[in-house]
Order: sequence, then structure tokens, then C-alpha cells
Amino acid sequence: MIDGPYFVLTVLGVLGTGLVAGVFCGFSTFVMRGLGMLPPAQGVAAMKAINVAAVTPPFMLVFLGSAALCAVIAVVTFVLWPDEGTVELLVGSALYLFGSFGLTMVANVPRNDELAGLDPDTPEAAAYWQVYLREWTLWNHVRTVASAGAALAYVLALT
Repeated sequence: MIDGPYFVLTVLGVLGTGLVAGVFCGFSTFVMRGLGMLPPAQGVAAMKAINVAAVTPPFMLVFLGSAALCAVIAVVTFVLWPDEGTVELLVGSALYLFGSFGLTMVANVPRNDELAGLDPDTPEAAAYWQVYLREWTLWNHVRTVASAGAALAYVLALT
């Protein structure tokens, strides 16, 4: 079993990736559906406000902190190559770093940036809103599964 400081890092990894999975799950299961039920101008305006609120310290600390922690866990695992949990630790780190953090940067953030540049009351915003809902939510489902998978892999490393 993993112990000492390595144990603490892994438990923090479980907590961070699990919290992010929960946030993403909430968006996938009800937030985006609720926004999709609004008239397009209201949905666009609400999502733009959510995207501004998301980049404030509380969420960014968890989201970016988890990415940094996963990177540390991966590096420490490569350097120390522990007798137990190596595969699970590396899988957990990869799932979060590529499937959650990386995917956010290449799939969700560009869509958020495009939405941010639109006036909610325009026909362009209404047309893009339908595409945005479908594509952003699809990629968010992947981020949810990747983050939850990372948390699970870290839990398995502890057993």
C-alpha cells in the first residue's frame, strides 16, 4: 500500500479529480439541459456569465491545482517507480491531464471564446447556440468520464 507523503498526494488527487468530475457531471446532467430550455438569447447570456464566473479563484484552484497535482504524481511515479499502484497512478494522471485538462483547452475553451464574442440578441448567437450546446456538452461528457476515471484510478492505487 502507498504510504507517507505519496499517500497524501494520491488522496489529494482523488479529491481534486473527483470534485472536478462532480462539477462536470452537473453540467452534463442538468445545467446544459436547463440552459437549452431557455430562449437562445437568455441561454447564451447565462452561459457567458457562467464562463466568466468559472475562471475565478475557487474553481480554478481546484481545476488547475488538480492538473498540477496530477503532473506531480506522474513525475514522482516515474522517478520512484513504486512497487504498488504504478499503473493506476500513471493512468489516473493521464486521464486527468489529457482527458480533462487538455480536452478543456482544445475543445471547450475555444467554444467558450467563440460564444463570448457573440451578442446574445443576434441571429448569429441563436444559430451558434444550438451547435454550442451539442458540441460543448459532448466534450463535457468526455471530461466528466475522464475526471471520474482519474479519481477511480487513484483510489485503486491506494488499495
